[in-house]
Amino acid sequence: MIQRFIECLLNIYIMVEPRLSAIIEDHALERVPDGERENWVKISWNTVGLITTLVIMFFGAVVCFVAGVKIALLAGTVSFVIGSALAWALARISVETGLSSTLITRRYGLGIRGSALASVIFGFLIVGFLAVENGLLYRGFLFFLEMNDDWTSRIVLYGSMTLTWIVLTAFGFAVVTRVSSVMIIGFLLVLVWMVFVVLSEAGAGLAQGLFFGSQLEPAALSAMGIDSDFKKFIFALNLLVGPACALALNTADFGRYGKSTGHVGTAATIAIFFQSLVMMLIGGVVMKSAAPAMVTYFTDVAGMPAELARQQILQSPDSIAATFMLFGGVIGFLLMILAQAKAQVLNNYSSSLCIANFFDALFNWRPGRLTFVILANVFALAMLYGEILHFVETWIKLLGVLLSALATTIIADYYFVRQRLSDVADETDTVNWAGISAILAAVFCAHWLFKPWQPFEVLTSIVCVALIYPALRLTVFRPAVKAVQT
Repeated sequence: MIQRFIECLLNIYIMVEPRLSAIIEDHALERVPDGERENWVKISWNTVGLITTLVIMFFGAVVCFVAGVKIALLAGTVSFVIGSALAWALARISVETGLSSTLITRRYGLGIRGSALASVIFGFLIVGFLAVENGLLYRGFLFFLEMNDDWTSRIVLYGSMTLTWIVLTAFGFAVVTRVSSVMIIGFLLVLVWMVFVVLSEAGAGLAQGLFFGSQLEPAALSAMGIDSDFKKFIFALNLLVGPACALALNTADFGRYGKSTGHVGTAATIAIFFQSLVMMLIGGVVMKSAAPAMVTYFTDVAGMPAELARQQILQSPDSIAATFMLFGGVIGFLLMILAQAKAQVLNNYSSSLCIANFFDALFNWRPGRLTFVILANVFALAMLYGEILHFVETWIKLLGVLLSALATTIIADYYFVRQRLSDVADETDTVNWAGISAILAAVFCAHWLFKPWQPFEVLTSIVCVALIYPALRLTVFRPAVKAVQT
């Protein structure tokens, strides 16, 4: 009996395994076939899912508290324009190649081994967000369930979350999209209700909640180097444009499944609009309305001094989670789960693609995408317990500069440089030193050299790459000329 049962299981495995393996691999290191392409709706579930999170709302709260709503909206509009322009330019490339963002850099911008740099830039960021948002969920569970922060709680909660992300991510684009779509619908419904609850309980009308100026004292703004409306605008723009550039590159990871440039560009535009304007504004309005009640909670319940309690409101994304749970109880707790869980699945998906490219490009190691799904979570846990999350925080400050430089390199190669290299060999470079040099030079110029005179770092980054990369690629690092056939 047992033997027959085992034989039955083996027969089922033999029948299912090829299909299962194909689903798990999900074309991680190859072109997505034309027959598997999807429309803008399915792609949008993923792009929008990445940014409908408490972390993005926290960025919005910081921007609104520092700059005020009107300046924040102006900065959000500029961020939307820049991010959308990059996304539409990358949309055509992702549809034509059918490749993920890091694989695209093998052909356009960095070369086969050079694409490992793209994996480091983008992958460290995405894995970093995976770690940061794991920590946010963990602290949210502790807050709501009144659990102690001990090793038992860590093993149970982090272990459960990690296993969930692996299972939901392992089965490819279709399952990831389905999970994201369900959670986004639930998240938006709960979010609308929670905004209503916060505004009602705070006694703030819609107009009063929406239109407010900077909430920081002049001394606090001065300590940040902000002494004018223009500097408030620059601060807001530099914070908002980073995630917008990240979404532009995520366009390729999910847009490689797109049917056309229009489908992919539309999905990216919707996501960047949500990130730069909608979620930013909601984060600011909610935290402004809830601030008095949160200060009271931190002083009366947590026993903090009043000044420290006021600072705690904008200390970390945890404050957004605490606000919703304090005002909404179980509903607020549900909002946190819906917001963060879908983002974690999507972060895990993109990070697995980055890591797969990294190990294949440098070591020609292809154990299968499931291995990299697991590795992404291992790296995220190592960041939490390896005391290196502060590097992620520093990395996020460079986010807009790095990602705009990387995106511009791809775009400049595809639309401009390749049109002028018709006489060179077709083979992909092992390392495209022009691309690597242009990215490093742009980051140095934007973040250090020109920052005192031109504080809008992303603009400097884009212009530097647009000038440096074609100049190097068409002269010093020009590819070899094609061999003449005799």
